[in-house]
Amino acid sequence: MLVLDEVDGGAGATCREILQQLPAWFGIPAANQHYIETADTSPGVIATLDGDAVGVTTVKHHSPYAAEIYLMAVKPAHHRHGVGRRMLRRVEHRLATDGVEFLQVKTLSAARPDEAYARTRAFWLACGFRPLEEFPTLWDPGNPALQLIKTVAVR
Repeated sequence: MLVLDEVDGGAGATCREILQQLPAWFGIPAANQHYIETADTSPGVIATLDGDAVGVTTVKHHSPYAAEIYLMAVKPAHHRHGVGRRMLRRVEHRLATDGVEFLQVKTLSAARPDEAYARTRAFWLACGFRPLEEFPTLWDPGNPALQLIKTVAVR
């Protein structure tokens, strides 16, 4: 049974373990270190299956009304089994309860073709996010960013 635990930081070690299994998405060591540090200081969700952490999500609050999925990572063996969707629903429920109205996520833009990130964009679109803006140099010119948004509502 998949267990979702809301955390208020302290997820850095779990984040490190999961990111090591996802080099197609998380292959920049400095960025990974930043994700790990953020998981240690930010709220989020850890998904556990039979005692094994299989997914992690971190959230950044930008205002009382807007937040961002800063990181979502699921171990490859658990892709396409609903782990990401379940973590997202838990995050959205918490944000809606706290009065947050808008949720964003950033990912690699289609301007840089990449099969792994094409699947990531498809996931976010299927979860109700919509493209808002592309940032050709936000991260660096070789990694153009796409910002996607959605409204948050209590279900």
